Parts: sequence; C-alpha cells; structure tokens
Amino acid sequence: MAIVTKSEIGAPEGDESASPPRVASAPRLGSFFRRPTVWLVFCLVVIAGVIAAMRARGPVVATSKVLRTDLEQHIVASGRVWVVTRFQLSPQTSGRVMSVRVVEGQRVRAGDLLVQINDEEANAAVSEARAMVSQSTARVLQGREVGATVATEASTQAETNLADAQKNLARIEKLVASGDIARADLDEAQRNYQVALSRKKAADAQQVAAMPTGADSRLVEGALIESQSRLSAALVRLQQTRLLAPQTGIILKRTVEPGAIVQPGTTLIEMAASGETQLVIEPDERNLGWIRVGQMAHATADAYPKETFEAEVSYIAPAIDPQRGSVQVRLRVPKPPGFLKPDMTVSVDLTVASKAKVLTVPSDAVHGMATPNPWVFVINQGSLERRLVQLGIRGEGQTEIESGIDEGAEVVRSTDQALLPGQRVRAQPEGR
Repeated sequence: MAIVTKSEIGAPEGDESASPPRVASAPRLGSFFRRPTVWLVFCLVVIAGVIAAMRARGPVVATSKVLRTDLEQHIVASGRVWVVTRFQLSPQTSGRVMSVRVVEGQRVRAGDLLVQINDEEANAAVSEARAMVSQSTARVLQGREVGATVATEASTQAETNLADAQKNLARIEKLVASGDIARADLDEAQRNYQVALSRKKAADAQQVAAMPTGADSRLVEGALIESQSRLSAALVRLQQTRLLAPQTGIILKRTVEPGAIVQPGTTLIEMAASGETQLVIEPDERNLGWIRVGQMAHATADAYPKETFEAEVSYIAPAIDPQRGSVQVRLRVPKPPGFLKPDMTVSVDLTVASKAKVLTVPSDAVHGMATPNPWVFVINQGSLERRLVQLGIRGEGQTEIESGIDEGAEVVRSTDQALLPGQRVRAQPEGR
C-alpha cells in the first residue's frame, strides 16, 4: 500500500494550520569573504587608495634652509716641491772613475769634488808643458840680458874695425897717388874696408834684432807664449778629470761607481742648487680667475700630513697647458720645514676668496652650477618651484646665493628622484 506524505498531498484549501512554504535566505558575509576573487579585488582597491593618497601628498625629499653664514672659497690641488735650478753633471773627458765623493741626499758647497777620473796622463802633460814654459822663459831672459849685451859689443867692435879700415884706405890712396906703393896695396885696402863695412851692418842688424821689439826677441817670446798656451790646455784637461759642484746644493741622484769607464756627455750626478724653496701646482684653468699673486695657502707634504706650513703665490704661468687644461702656479715657502725635499709631493689649500654673512645653500642643491643659468628647487606650499639663482663664491659644501631666493627659503637637496616643477613633495629638513 502506497504511503503519501502530507507535504506531497498539501494542506486542504482554507486550512490555516498548514505550514507556510520555505523562502531561500540571503548569503552570509563570512561566506562572501571566503571567496579568493573577492579578497583580491578588495586588496587592489585598498592599495590603489593608498597609492592615490601618497601621490596626492608627493615623495619625501631632503631639504635645507637658506642661511646667512661666513664663507671661504678654497682651491685644493696636489703638487710637488719645485727645484728652481737642477744640474745634470757629466764628464768632459773619457777615463776610469777613481773615486766618487758624494752620496744621494748629501749637501755640497760650490767647488766640492764630486767625481775623480784617472788623471795620470793629464798630470804628465801638465808637467811637460811646465818644462817647456821654463825653457822658453829662460830663452827670453837670455835674449834680453845676454843677447842684447853681446850684440851691442859686436856692433861697437865692428864700428871700430870699420873706422880703422877707412883710415887705412885713405892712407894707402895717398901713397898710391904719390907712387910710393903699388896699386895692389890699394886693392887690398879697399877689400878690407868693404869687409869691415859688411860686418858693421851685420852687427847693427844683430843689435836691432836683440832689442825688445826685434825679431829675435819676438821669436823667443812667441815660443814662450806657445808653451804657456800648451800649459793652459794641459791644465784644462787635468781639470776635466775632476767633476766639481757648480753651486751649493743637494745631490739628487748618483749614477756612477768607482771603476766605471765614463764617456763625455754621460750624466753621472744630478743635483739641485740651493735657493728659495718653492711649490708648484697645476689647478684647472677654470680656477684661473680666482688666483692672484700674493694669496696665502696652507700646504702639507704627503709624507708628513700632520705638519702644515705656509706658502704664498709668487708666479702664475702666462699660458695654459692645452693637453691638461691646467695652469702652472708657483708658491714660495718663506719658512720651509726641514723635512721638505726636492720633488716631494705636497697638497696645497689655497684661500682665494672670503665673505662674511652671505646667503648660502648646500652645493648639492644647485643644478647646472657650471652653466650660465644655475637653478634650485624651492618648496612653496608643498609644491616644487624652479628658481634661477645668481651664484657667488663656493666654499666647502656650501655655495653663495647672490640673488634668486631669500633667507629662510627651503631648497631641495640632491636626490635620485625625477622631480618636476609644480610637483607636490613632502619635505624632510636637514638633521631629521
């Protein structure tokens, strides 16, 4: 027998006691969030809202106030101790080095012996030349004292003989004319007279030659001069075997040892002459407009970084090095420290300008500093504003602002963020 339930046959029409029909209930909130897609959409909406809010406020940027401070501009450059006069000494003769009298770093006086080359042959040549001078000097003295006397005596004797021959000739001529003697005696007397006359002329010539201006005197004096010249040349060759210090100074380099064979032109010793100590630096040519003769600087040697000494600009080169784009500047050192040595590396801090109570901003806040139109970002009511500025001197990390912004303005420091004028930003003042 089939059983029929009440729900299947339904309640009789008009029966109020019958149960009302079921209605489907709304889904609960928990079941709504249990769906992954809903969660994803909700998160995206929240993130978008946060991003929109942050964009509305702008990125955080580091800022600094425009302040009024004292400012100095410095040029810091590396350089070296400049050697005013440097000598490269080489021999003028070849030979074997017998001794080297100096070492590197040694101070020497002008005329000190530095290198001795074998001088035996040169000494022998000097001795020979001196002997020749002695002989020539003796001949000159002999000619002046003995030769002149002999020539004078000979001339006097010849004159006496000539007078006797002349008298004898006159006597014979009278006798021949009177017929007392033969003609042959007259011929003999005439020959004797001619011989006496020739001897007198020869004696006179010898006397003239023996005079200080005579030929014989000039000959022996010429020989003396020649021997003296040879002695001078020998002494020069002897001097060339000795390498001497041309000035007082310090030995920088020694490239020879005893026993070495040297040739003319080979550098054996390099030295620096003593004198005023100077430094040389080569700053960029863009700094040329700031540098003046007489400006003071503080310098330190790299080997002694804690020892500071003063220097003064004494020379600015008239031309620029086209290869480096730099200019040579020399500084004299009034009181050089004892440790300062030629060619030593130094660092020079040169004060080129100073001003009191000027408007300054951090240098990294200035854009286009090397261009004709530098500018800064100023925060105005939370937004960026680009301002052209006129720059003055530049100190360590600070730059003078001559015009364009006022004291107290807030400027944006250097940042890697891409910023645009009008963009909203959040300032983070320096020190926070």
